[in-house]
Amino acid sequence: MRTLREPPSVESSLREVEGRRNSGNVRSKHGQRDLTTGHIGATLIMFALPTLGSNILQALNGSINAIWVGRYLGEGALAATSNANIILFLTFGAVFGFGMAATILIGQRLGQNDIEGARQAFGAAVGLVVSCATIVAAFGWVFAPEILDLLATPRGAMPLALAYLRVIFLGLPASMMMLLVMMGLRGTGDSMTPLWFMILSAILDGGLNPLLIAGIGPFPQMGIAGSAAATLVASHVSLLGLIAYTYRQDLPLRLRGHELRYLIPKRAMTRAIVRKGFPIGAQMLAMSTAGLAMIGLVNRLGVDTAAAFAVSQQLWTYIQMPGLAIGAAVSSMAAQNIGAGRWDRVGDITKYGLILNMTLTSVIVGALILFDRPVLTLFVSGASPALPIAQHILLITNWNFIVFAATMVLFSTVRANGAVIAPLIILIVALYPVRIGFALLGELWLGADALWWSFPLGSFATVVMAVWYYRHGHWRTGAPVVPDDSEGQAHGVSEPGGRLQPTG
Repeated sequence: MRTLREPPSVESSLREVEGRRNSGNVRSKHGQRDLTTGHIGATLIMFALPTLGSNILQALNGSINAIWVGRYLGEGALAATSNANIILFLTFGAVFGFGMAATILIGQRLGQNDIEGARQAFGAAVGLVVSCATIVAAFGWVFAPEILDLLATPRGAMPLALAYLRVIFLGLPASMMMLLVMMGLRGTGDSMTPLWFMILSAILDGGLNPLLIAGIGPFPQMGIAGSAAATLVASHVSLLGLIAYTYRQDLPLRLRGHELRYLIPKRAMTRAIVRKGFPIGAQMLAMSTAGLAMIGLVNRLGVDTAAAFAVSQQLWTYIQMPGLAIGAAVSSMAAQNIGAGRWDRVGDITKYGLILNMTLTSVIVGALILFDRPVLTLFVSGASPALPIAQHILLITNWNFIVFAATMVLFSTVRANGAVIAPLIILIVALYPVRIGFALLGELWLGADALWWSFPLGSFATVVMAVWYYRHGHWRTGAPVVPDDSEGQAHGVSEPGGRLQPTG
């Protein structure tokens, strides 16, 4: 049996980290990595792979749930889950930015060997995110019918979408807390622990779905609400397990004793997280509202097209996985190196990220183009009228995710130094005047195809602006996000120009 021991002091933790760095051992016994040393390409791959595995499991979990819903309950239920899931993404966006800002802070503080500061950032983010998620969940439960009405949800799908969405809202605080802890652990360089608990969540969710949908054995028959209930149970069990493991293994972000006060954020830390987190959250909200607008346009075309779009979204999840995983790895690596003053490595981190991300995404896009029908028939029958519509959508849209992969790396690098306003502006311009504008105006000449062509057009506009900002913007000369009671003084001591000059 494992014996209880006193938690290590901050000073001993710092000595341990510095000793690992000096000895060349960049991996601790609990999986944390020092991302400021070693070969950049190899470190990026080894750090990104578990994150990619987590994303794959999360996507598989969603796909398995969609298969159960589509097979048991039909196209109407599948369209209902699509409408509900885009709303869920919207609510995640309302609080996700705070978690991302905390992850950047954690990476920068660990790059400076400041474990206490990393815990302060994590505690503040937990307090902010859980509070916001609880408020959003309560409002979402109450106003779910009005939200679905705004989406022009088809009448046939409305009761199913409402039942599904309300249960999903119940699980939102636990889901957001789970996401935040995983993001925080990746900020410390640990991408393996989140993978194990994502496996647990996927097994529970995928296994409980058919039992609760169909009422198999002792389980009640809940229909589409059973799919959402399975997600709710899986989220809570996995979260409790992850918290218990964090304390049992004494991982860097655990809070004990006086550290529990960090859950009530101080003014300087709150200001830093909100100042950088709000624009990141606004980017998520911009993407979500653009998605909601697109759903509204698609829903006008009938249930078959809505179901085809829902299936397409399932496959887009897989195509985006390398972009999201490698983007997260680039962000964590760049943040730690910026915090350590290793600007000589930041440009190479971006270069390796671009090569790896675009290569992996291209392979997935090619495979789905070749094998689209066998994959699509996992969700709908071969005789479904939604099948040819989904094939047509994917043929037009799939390749734009190669461009998306490049954008993710560029945005991740500049955000690691606290540059969050420019990516927000770029995204708003690309999504609204370009994507939504083309979808509305182009419909006069291209019909429904204008909706699908708006995706690659918007992605191309985004990457052009992102490349320009990366090459010519002033993101390198900004200071890392270091909250302090005197922000001017903190920024003065953190100015990267006083260390190694950036080469990226």
